Amino acid sequence: MRNVMKSRGAGCVLAIAVVLPAAGGPAFALPAAPAAPSGRPGAGDPGATLLPPLPVRLGEGNPCTGASGRTATGAAWSQTALGLSRAQRISRGGGVTVAVVDTGVSTGVPSLSGRVEAVDAAADDCVGHGTFAAGLIAAAPVKGSGITGVAPQAEILALPGTDDRGVPSVERVAAGIRTAADRGAQVIYVGQVLRTGKAELTAAVAYATGRDALVVAPAAPDAVPREEQGPDGEMPEGPYWPAAAPGALAVVDFGPGGVRQKNAPPAHEPDLSAPGDEMVSVGPGGAGHYIGSGASLAAAGVAGTAALVRAYHPDLTAAEAARRLLDTAYPSDTPRLDPYAALSLVQDRVKPSAQAAVPARMPPPADPAPRTRSLTIAAVGLTTVLLLAALAAVIPRGRTRNWRPPNAS
Repeated sequence: MRNVMKSRGAGCVLAIAVVLPAAGGPAFALPAAPAAPSGRPGAGDPGATLLPPLPVRLGEGNPCTGASGRTATGAAWSQTALGLSRAQRISRGGGVTVAVVDTGVSTGVPSLSGRVEAVDAAADDCVGHGTFAAGLIAAAPVKGSGITGVAPQAEILALPGTDDRGVPSVERVAAGIRTAADRGAQVIYVGQVLRTGKAELTAAVAYATGRDALVVAPAAPDAVPREEQGPDGEMPEGPYWPAAAPGALAVVDFGPGGVRQKNAPPAHEPDLSAPGDEMVSVGPGGAGHYIGSGASLAAAGVAGTAALVRAYHPDLTAAEAARRLLDTAYPSDTPRLDPYAALSLVQDRVKPSAQAAVPARMPPPADPAPRTRSLTIAAVGLTTVLLLAALAAVIPRGRTRNWRPPNAS
Protein backbone atom coordinates (compact mmCIF):
# COMPACT_ATOMS: atom_id res chain seq x y z
CA MET A 1 0.00 0.00 0.00
CA ARG A 2 1.07 3.54 -0.62
CA ASN A 3 1.50 5.84 2.34
CA VAL A 4 0.31 9.43 2.33
CA MET A 5 2.90 11.96 3.40
CA LYS A 6 1.31 14.46 5.79
CA SER A 7 2.24 18.06 6.46
CA ARG A 8 3.83 18.75 9.81
CA GLY A 9 2.97 22.37 10.40
CA ALA A 10 5.64 24.59 11.91
CA GLY A 11 8.48 23.76 9.53
CA CYS A 12 6.50 24.71 6.43
CA VAL A 13 7.23 27.57 4.06
CA LEU A 14 5.04 29.67 1.78
CA ALA A 15 1.60 28.47 0.65
CA ILE A 16 1.68 26.56 -2.58
CA ALA A 17 -0.82 28.58 -4.58
CA VAL A 18 -1.59 32.24 -4.97
CA VAL A 19 -4.03 33.80 -7.39
CA LEU A 20 -2.62 36.55 -9.53
CA PRO A 21 -5.36 38.80 -10.92
CA ALA A 22 -5.03 39.62 -14.56
CA ALA A 23 -7.21 40.90 -17.30
CA GLY A 24 -9.21 38.17 -18.94
CA GLY A 25 -9.08 35.64 -16.10
CA PRO A 26 -6.97 34.31 -13.28
CA ALA A 27 -3.51 32.85 -13.64
CA PHE A 28 -2.64 30.32 -11.00
CA ALA A 29 0.98 30.75 -10.02
CA LEU A 30 3.35 29.22 -7.57
CA PRO A 31 4.99 31.32 -4.85
CA ALA A 32 8.07 33.41 -5.40
CA ALA A 33 10.96 33.06 -3.01
CA PRO A 34 14.33 34.83 -2.88
CA ALA A 35 17.20 33.18 -4.72
CA ALA A 36 20.64 34.25 -3.60
CA PRO A 37 23.09 34.86 -6.48
CA SER A 38 25.61 32.47 -4.91
CA GLY A 39 23.41 30.34 -2.68
CA ARG A 40 20.20 28.41 -2.57
CA PRO A 41 16.81 30.01 -3.22
CA GLY A 42 15.09 31.24 -0.12
CA ALA A 43 18.32 31.91 1.71
CA GLY A 44 17.06 35.30 2.86
CA ASP A 45 20.19 37.18 1.75
CA PRO A 46 19.55 40.97 1.81
CA GLY A 47 20.97 41.20 -1.69
CA ALA A 48 19.06 38.20 -3.02
CA THR A 49 17.40 38.41 -6.41
CA LEU A 50 13.71 37.54 -6.57
CA LEU A 51 13.05 34.93 -9.22
CA PRO A 52 9.68 35.14 -10.97
CA PRO A 53 7.11 32.49 -9.96
CA LEU A 54 6.30 29.66 -12.32
CA PRO A 55 2.67 29.73 -13.54
CA VAL A 56 0.58 26.58 -13.21
CA ARG A 57 -2.13 27.70 -15.64
CA LEU A 58 -2.88 30.81 -17.63
CA GLY A 59 -6.28 32.50 -17.62
CA GLU A 60 -8.00 33.31 -20.89
CA GLY A 61 -6.38 36.31 -22.53
CA ASN A 62 -3.22 36.18 -20.42
CA PRO A 63 0.01 36.45 -22.39
CA CYS A 64 2.35 33.51 -22.66
CA THR A 65 5.10 33.18 -20.10
CA GLY A 66 8.23 34.86 -21.36
CA ALA A 67 11.90 34.35 -20.69
CA SER A 68 13.07 35.16 -17.18
CA GLY A 69 15.44 38.07 -16.79
CA ARG A 70 16.82 36.71 -13.51
CA THR A 71 19.48 34.04 -13.14
CA ALA A 72 20.34 31.95 -10.10
CA THR A 73 24.10 31.56 -10.14
CA GLY A 74 24.39 29.14 -7.21
CA ALA A 75 23.21 25.56 -6.91
CA ALA A 76 19.64 24.90 -5.77
CA TRP A 77 19.02 23.22 -2.39
CA SER A 78 17.44 20.30 -4.17
CA GLN A 79 20.70 19.47 -5.95
CA THR A 80 22.43 19.10 -2.60
CA ALA A 81 19.51 17.18 -1.05
CA LEU A 82 19.61 14.66 -3.89
CA GLY A 83 23.41 14.34 -3.80
CA LEU A 84 23.64 15.02 -7.52
CA SER A 85 27.36 15.78 -7.48
CA ARG A 86 28.04 12.19 -6.38
CA ALA A 87 25.34 10.54 -8.47
CA GLN A 88 26.44 12.28 -11.67
CA ARG A 89 29.95 10.86 -11.29
CA ILE A 90 28.34 7.48 -11.93
CA SER A 91 25.68 8.34 -14.53
CA ARG A 92 24.46 11.43 -16.37
CA GLY A 93 21.60 9.79 -18.24
CA GLY A 94 23.27 9.56 -21.64
CA GLY A 95 21.41 7.46 -24.19
CA VAL A 96 18.07 7.57 -22.35
CA THR A 97 15.01 9.41 -23.65
CA VAL A 98 12.63 10.97 -21.15
CA ALA A 99 9.23 11.94 -22.53
CA VAL A 100 7.64 15.06 -21.03
CA VAL A 101 3.84 14.97 -21.36
CA ASP A 102 2.94 18.47 -20.24
CA THR A 103 2.48 22.00 -21.55
CA GLY A 104 5.29 21.56 -24.10
CA VAL A 105 9.05 22.13 -23.97
CA SER A 106 10.73 25.14 -25.53
CA THR A 107 13.59 24.30 -27.87
CA GLY A 108 15.26 27.68 -27.31
CA VAL A 109 16.69 26.99 -23.85
CA PRO A 110 20.52 26.92 -23.81
CA SER A 111 20.76 24.24 -21.09
CA LEU A 112 18.55 21.89 -23.19
CA SER A 113 19.98 22.84 -26.57
CA GLY A 114 20.10 20.04 -29.13
CA ARG A 115 18.39 17.50 -26.87
CA VAL A 116 14.69 18.33 -27.31
CA GLU A 117 12.46 16.65 -29.87
CA ALA A 118 8.91 17.99 -29.94
CA VAL A 119 5.83 16.17 -31.25
CA ASP A 120 2.95 18.11 -32.79
CA ALA A 121 2.66 21.54 -31.12
CA ALA A 122 4.77 20.65 -28.07
CA ALA A 123 7.63 22.91 -29.18
CA ASP A 124 5.52 25.93 -28.16
CA ASP A 125 5.28 26.14 -24.38
CA CYS A 126 3.01 29.08 -23.60
CA VAL A 127 2.70 28.28 -19.89
CA GLY A 128 6.28 27.27 -19.16
CA HIS A 129 5.57 24.34 -16.84
CA GLY A 130 6.77 21.64 -19.23
CA THR A 131 10.02 23.50 -19.96
CA PHE A 132 10.59 24.05 -16.23
CA ALA A 133 10.08 20.31 -15.58
CA ALA A 134 12.35 19.36 -18.50
CA GLY A 135 15.04 21.55 -16.96
CA LEU A 136 14.71 19.76 -13.63
CA ILE A 137 15.05 16.46 -15.48
CA ALA A 138 17.85 17.19 -17.93
CA ALA A 139 19.23 20.77 -17.91
CA ALA A 140 22.99 20.83 -18.45
CA PRO A 141 25.19 23.32 -16.59
CA VAL A 142 25.73 26.61 -18.42
CA LYS A 143 28.25 29.35 -17.79
CA GLY A 144 27.21 31.73 -15.05
CA SER A 145 24.78 29.37 -13.30
CA GLY A 146 25.05 26.43 -10.91
CA ILE A 147 21.61 25.09 -11.75
CA THR A 148 21.60 21.63 -13.31
CA GLY A 149 19.08 18.91 -13.99
CA VAL A 150 19.26 15.42 -12.54
CA ALA A 151 20.24 13.72 -15.83
CA PRO A 152 22.04 16.40 -17.86
CA GLN A 153 22.79 14.11 -20.82
CA ALA A 154 19.32 12.64 -21.26
CA GLU A 155 17.24 13.36 -24.34
CA ILE A 156 13.83 15.03 -24.02
CA LEU A 157 10.78 14.02 -26.08
CA ALA A 158 8.08 16.68 -25.66
CA LEU A 159 4.41 15.79 -26.11
CA PRO A 160 1.33 17.93 -25.42
CA GLY A 161 -0.76 16.93 -22.40
CA THR A 162 -2.64 20.24 -22.05
CA ASP A 163 -4.07 23.06 -24.13
CA ASP A 164 -2.13 26.31 -24.53
CA ARG A 165 -3.54 27.56 -21.20
CA GLY A 166 -2.17 24.59 -19.28
CA VAL A 167 -5.51 22.77 -18.82
CA PRO A 168 -4.96 19.00 -19.17
CA SER A 169 -7.38 16.53 -20.71
CA VAL A 170 -7.68 12.78 -20.41
CA GLU A 171 -7.43 12.36 -24.17
CA ARG A 172 -4.25 14.44 -24.51
CA VAL A 173 -2.46 12.80 -21.59
CA ALA A 174 -3.41 9.27 -22.64
CA ALA A 175 -2.34 9.94 -26.23
CA GLY A 176 0.92 11.47 -25.02
CA ILE A 177 1.78 8.42 -22.92
CA ARG A 178 1.03 6.03 -25.77
CA THR A 179 2.95 8.07 -28.35
CA ALA A 180 5.94 8.35 -26.02
CA ALA A 181 5.99 4.57 -25.60
CA ASP A 182 5.72 4.03 -29.35
CA ARG A 183 8.68 6.38 -29.91
CA GLY A 184 10.89 4.41 -27.55
CA ALA A 185 10.98 6.62 -24.45
CA GLN A 186 12.39 4.67 -21.51
CA VAL A 187 10.90 7.10 -18.96
CA ILE A 188 7.62 9.00 -19.35
CA TYR A 189 7.04 12.02 -17.13
CA VAL A 190 3.48 13.32 -16.83
CA GLY A 191 3.33 16.81 -15.32
CA GLN A 192 -0.40 17.01 -14.73
CA VAL A 193 -3.02 15.32 -12.54
CA LEU A 194 -6.55 14.40 -13.51
CA ARG A 195 -9.44 13.42 -11.26
CA THR A 196 -11.17 11.55 -14.07
CA GLY A 197 -10.08 9.18 -16.82
CA LYS A 198 -9.32 6.12 -14.72
CA ALA A 199 -10.01 3.60 -17.49
CA GLU A 200 -8.22 5.51 -20.27
CA LEU A 201 -5.15 6.42 -18.25
CA THR A 202 -4.84 3.02 -16.62
CA ALA A 203 -4.88 1.48 -20.09
CA ALA A 204 -2.31 4.02 -21.32
CA VAL A 205 0.06 3.25 -18.44
CA ALA A 206 -0.36 -0.48 -19.08
CA TYR A 207 0.42 0.14 -22.76
CA ALA A 208 3.61 2.01 -21.83
CA THR A 209 4.64 -0.62 -19.29
CA GLY A 210 4.19 -3.30 -21.91
CA ARG A 211 6.73 -1.42 -24.06
CA ASP A 212 9.20 -1.19 -21.19
CA ALA A 213 8.59 2.47 -20.35
CA LEU A 214 8.35 3.73 -16.77
CA VAL A 215 5.59 6.30 -16.13
CA VAL A 216 6.24 8.86 -13.38
CA ALA A 217 3.50 11.26 -12.28
CA PRO A 218 2.55 13.53 -9.34
CA ALA A 219 0.37 12.16 -6.55
CA ALA A 220 -1.17 15.61 -5.90
CA PRO A 221 -1.93 18.75 -7.89
CA ASP A 222 0.41 21.72 -7.58
CA ALA A 223 -2.55 24.03 -7.00
CA VAL A 224 -6.32 23.69 -6.87
CA PRO A 225 -8.52 26.30 -8.59
CA ARG A 226 -11.24 27.78 -6.40
CA GLU A 227 -14.00 26.21 -8.47
CA GLU A 228 -12.60 22.74 -7.64
CA GLN A 229 -12.51 23.37 -3.88
CA GLY A 230 -15.29 22.60 -1.41
CA PRO A 231 -17.67 25.24 -0.02
CA ASP A 232 -15.27 25.93 2.88
CA GLY A 233 -12.13 25.66 0.80
CA GLU A 234 -11.72 21.89 1.23
CA MET A 235 -9.12 20.36 -1.05
CA PRO A 236 -9.89 17.24 -3.10
CA GLU A 237 -8.06 14.11 -1.93
CA GLY A 238 -7.77 12.05 -5.08
CA PRO A 239 -7.19 9.55 -6.46
CA TYR A 240 -5.29 11.30 -9.22
CA TRP A 241 -4.52 9.86 -12.61
CA PRO A 242 -2.28 8.60 -14.13
CA ALA A 243 -0.31 8.38 -10.83
CA ALA A 244 -2.85 5.99 -9.29
CA ALA A 245 -2.65 3.55 -12.21
CA PRO A 246 -0.88 0.22 -11.57
CA GLY A 247 2.69 0.41 -12.84
CA ALA A 248 3.06 4.18 -12.45
CA LEU A 249 5.31 5.78 -9.83
CA ALA A 250 3.32 8.32 -7.79
CA VAL A 251 5.42 11.12 -6.31
CA VAL A 252 4.87 13.73 -3.60
CA ASP A 253 7.00 16.75 -2.74
CA PHE A 254 8.86 18.04 0.30
CA GLY A 255 10.72 21.28 0.93
CA PRO A 256 14.05 22.40 2.41
CA GLY A 257 12.73 21.77 5.93
CA GLY A 258 11.88 18.16 5.10
CA VAL A 259 8.09 18.65 5.07
CA ARG A 260 5.46 19.79 2.62
CA GLN A 261 4.11 23.29 2.53
CA LYS A 262 1.32 23.85 5.03
CA ASN A 263 -1.50 24.41 2.56
CA ALA A 264 -0.36 21.97 -0.11
CA PRO A 265 -3.13 19.87 -1.64
CA PRO A 266 -3.34 16.39 -0.08
CA ALA A 267 -1.42 13.65 -1.84
CA HIS A 268 -3.05 10.34 -2.71
CA GLU A 269 -1.03 7.22 -1.86
CA PRO A 270 2.41 8.35 -3.05
CA ASP A 271 5.16 5.79 -3.66
CA LEU A 272 8.12 8.17 -3.36
CA SER A 273 8.86 11.67 -2.11
CA ALA A 274 11.42 14.03 -3.60
CA PRO A 275 12.39 17.72 -3.42
CA GLY A 276 9.56 19.74 -4.94
CA ASP A 277 9.27 23.03 -3.03
CA GLU A 278 11.25 26.18 -3.84
CA MET A 279 12.59 24.53 -6.97
CA VAL A 280 14.64 26.50 -9.49
CA SER A 281 14.71 25.75 -13.20
CA VAL A 282 14.60 27.28 -16.64
CA GLY A 283 11.72 29.10 -18.33
CA PRO A 284 10.45 28.90 -21.91
CA GLY A 285 13.29 30.77 -23.59
CA GLY A 286 16.59 32.29 -22.60
CA ALA A 287 18.98 31.31 -19.82
CA GLY A 288 17.00 32.86 -16.94
CA HIS A 289 15.28 30.96 -14.13
CA TYR A 290 11.90 30.65 -12.44
CA ILE A 291 10.98 29.29 -9.04
CA GLY A 292 8.09 26.95 -8.29
CA SER A 293 6.70 24.33 -5.95
CA GLY A 294 4.54 21.24 -6.21
CA ALA A 295 4.37 17.48 -6.51
CA SER A 296 4.75 17.73 -10.29
CA LEU A 297 8.23 19.17 -9.80
CA ALA A 298 9.14 16.38 -7.38
CA ALA A 299 8.02 13.89 -10.04
CA ALA A 300 10.44 15.51 -12.48
CA GLY A 301 13.31 14.71 -10.13
CA VAL A 302 12.21 11.08 -9.92
CA ALA A 303 11.95 10.89 -13.72
CA GLY A 304 15.48 12.26 -14.01
CA THR A 305 16.75 9.71 -11.50
CA ALA A 306 15.04 6.93 -13.42
CA ALA A 307 16.99 8.11 -16.48
CA LEU A 308 20.26 7.89 -14.50
CA VAL A 309 19.43 4.35 -13.42
CA ARG A 310 18.33 3.14 -16.85
CA ALA A 311 21.47 4.60 -18.42
CA TYR A 312 23.79 2.95 -15.88
CA HIS A 313 21.86 -0.32 -15.65
CA PRO A 314 20.55 -0.81 -19.20
CA ASP A 315 19.70 -4.44 -18.46
CA LEU A 316 16.97 -3.43 -16.01
CA THR A 317 13.37 -3.44 -17.20
CA ALA A 318 11.08 -0.51 -16.41
CA ALA A 319 9.54 -2.43 -13.52
CA GLU A 320 12.97 -3.37 -12.17
CA ALA A 321 14.15 0.24 -12.41
CA ALA A 322 11.09 1.37 -10.46
CA ARG A 323 11.70 -1.32 -7.84
CA ARG A 324 15.31 -0.19 -7.52
CA LEU A 325 14.22 3.41 -6.86
CA LEU A 326 11.84 2.18 -4.17
CA ASP A 327 14.21 -0.32 -2.56
CA THR A 328 17.07 2.17 -2.26
CA ALA A 329 14.96 5.11 -1.07
CA TYR A 330 15.66 6.62 2.34
CA PRO A 331 13.15 5.30 4.91
CA SER A 332 10.47 7.83 5.83
CA ASP A 333 6.67 8.16 6.04
CA THR A 334 6.93 8.21 2.28
CA PRO A 335 10.33 6.83 1.18
CA ARG A 336 12.66 9.60 -0.02
CA LEU A 337 14.42 9.43 -3.35
CA ASP A 338 18.16 8.69 -3.15
CA PRO A 339 19.81 8.83 -6.60
CA TYR A 340 23.28 7.86 -5.42
CA ALA A 341 22.00 4.78 -3.59
CA ALA A 342 19.87 3.80 -6.58
CA LEU A 343 22.99 3.80 -8.74
CA SER A 344 25.59 2.40 -6.38
CA LEU A 345 23.96 -0.20 -4.14
CA VAL A 346 24.45 -3.78 -5.25
CA GLN A 347 21.25 -5.77 -5.30
CA ASP A 348 20.79 -9.50 -5.65
CA ARG A 349 18.57 -9.99 -8.69
CA VAL A 350 19.12 -13.77 -8.90
CA LYS A 351 16.03 -15.68 -7.89
CA PRO A 352 16.23 -19.36 -6.97
CA SER A 353 14.86 -21.45 -9.80
CA ALA A 354 11.96 -23.76 -9.12
CA GLN A 355 13.26 -27.25 -9.89
CA ALA A 356 11.50 -30.55 -9.57
CA ALA A 357 12.64 -32.64 -6.63
CA VAL A 358 15.26 -35.21 -7.64
CA PRO A 359 14.43 -38.70 -6.25
CA ALA A 360 17.07 -40.18 -3.99
CA ARG A 361 19.13 -42.95 -5.56
CA MET A 362 19.06 -46.08 -3.42
CA PRO A 363 21.65 -48.84 -3.86
CA PRO A 364 20.33 -52.10 -5.38
CA PRO A 365 19.18 -54.69 -2.83
CA ALA A 366 21.90 -57.13 -1.78
CA ASP A 367 21.75 -60.80 -2.81
CA PRO A 368 19.95 -62.57 0.11
CA ALA A 369 21.66 -65.97 -0.49
CA PRO A 370 24.93 -65.29 1.43
CA ARG A 371 22.97 -63.82 4.32
CA THR A 372 20.68 -66.90 4.45
CA ARG A 373 23.69 -69.27 4.47
CA SER A 374 25.32 -67.26 7.25
CA LEU A 375 22.17 -67.39 9.36
CA THR A 376 21.82 -71.17 8.79
CA ILE A 377 25.43 -71.88 9.81
CA ALA A 378 25.06 -69.65 12.87
CA ALA A 379 21.84 -71.45 13.90
CA VAL A 380 23.45 -74.91 13.48
CA GLY A 381 26.49 -73.84 15.44
CA LEU A 382 24.40 -72.39 18.23
CA THR A 383 22.30 -75.57 18.41
CA THR A 384 25.43 -77.73 18.63
CA VAL A 385 26.87 -75.59 21.40
CA LEU A 386 23.63 -75.76 23.37
CA LEU A 387 23.43 -79.56 22.87
CA LEU A 388 26.99 -80.09 24.07
CA ALA A 389 26.36 -77.86 27.05
CA ALA A 390 23.27 -79.91 27.95
CA LEU A 391 25.19 -83.19 27.66
CA ALA A 392 27.97 -81.81 29.77
CA ALA A 393 25.46 -81.10 32.52
CA VAL A 394 23.37 -84.30 32.24
CA ILE A 395 25.98 -87.07 31.83
CA PRO A 396 27.83 -86.43 35.11
CA ARG A 397 24.55 -86.50 36.99
CA GLY A 398 23.59 -89.78 35.34
CA ARG A 399 26.82 -91.43 36.35
CA THR A 400 26.33 -90.25 39.91
CA ARG A 401 22.95 -91.97 39.94
CA ASN A 402 24.19 -95.07 38.16
CA TRP A 403 22.15 -94.22 35.08
CA ARG A 404 22.44 -96.64 32.21
CA PRO A 405 20.95 -96.65 28.78
CA PRO A 406 17.98 -98.98 28.15
CA ASN A 407 18.84 -102.70 27.36
CA ALA A 408 22.33 -102.23 28.73
CA SER A 409 23.65 -105.45 30.34
